[in-house]
Amino acid sequence: MIKYLGSKRRMLGAILQAVGSVRGAGTVIDLFSGTSRVGHALKAAGYRVRANDHNSYALALARCYVEADREELLGDTERLVAELNRLPGEPGWFTQTFCVASRYFQPRNGARVDAIRQAIAARGLPPRLEAVLLVSLMEAADRVDSTTGVQMAYLKSWAPRSHRELELRVPALLPRAAAGPGEAFGLDALEAAARLEGDVAYIDPPYNQHSYLRNYHVWESLVRWDRPAVYGVACKRVDCRERSSDFNVRSRFAAAMEALVASVRAPVLIVSASDESWLSGEQLAALLARRGAVTVLEYEQRRYVGAQIGIYNPRGEKVGQVGRLSNRERLYVTVP
Repeated sequence: MIKYLGSKRRMLGAILQAVGSVRGAGTVIDLFSGTSRVGHALKAAGYRVRANDHNSYALALARCYVEADREELLGDTERLVAELNRLPGEPGWFTQTFCVASRYFQPRNGARVDAIRQAIAARGLPPRLEAVLLVSLMEAADRVDSTTGVQMAYLKSWAPRSHRELELRVPALLPRAAAGPGEAFGLDALEAAARLEGDVAYIDPPYNQHSYLRNYHVWESLVRWDRPAVYGVACKRVDCRERSSDFNVRSRFAAAMEALVASVRAPVLIVSASDESWLSGEQLAALLARRGAVTVLEYEQRRYVGAQIGIYNPRGEKVGQVGRLSNRERLYVTVP
């Protein structure tokens, strides 16, 4: 899967154990699905997953890893991936924006992205199959990018991986879960909380001012394929300035979290948060206690790569020092 700030890869075992402790659980709602790494693991464990995220790239990932079933789409995916891998590069908007005006990818790989993305758009595929191919392309581009893992900036010098040739691979599709077919939604989190029902709700909201749209604007443009106007050295989409979330605003975070917790249509809540959250552990536990008894599980985790190497601006200049290298990740399990 793509490199992703806030990925719960190292905590999958703990999350699965927490969900598994809920007797009779069959359907799990994931309200901030991101890469769908958690949803994918839950589906593999047999749960019916209802994944939601308001960003288009995350919706594509959820359609691929939660909604699409291997037995239905593997054959077509393998055939189309082979066809698309044979396409020669054809420079277009993506190459000009992310390889010339900025330096996220080598131009030859950008030209391949342009050609493959245009070919996917021209085929008029069913949504699930199109999403699987878009994820294949996104992941292929991620393997040859020149960033630290976020797209607020690119590296001053080309990353070694950027010299590799872009190649599509078939994503890790799973068979349909024993508990039933997965679903993917592109709703605002508060709307999803009020609409979607399940036995367990997994909640992993943003916890600071850095929006995932700004951190992964290249993937958003690749999936939407709307060729937006861009701004700044990093060539971010102009709607990064307009599409905001209350969860990214310190003064509004607590009220947004309170409304979310009150609206969730599942008896058991599992909330993921760290000691960097805008709500303290005590505040979050008190909020969740309105829904039931709260158990807190705590784990030490390494922080994201930017914390390991320091902070750089889009020109490659170091503008911040290395801070602490780990934080405390917590799972708050709330049972009525």
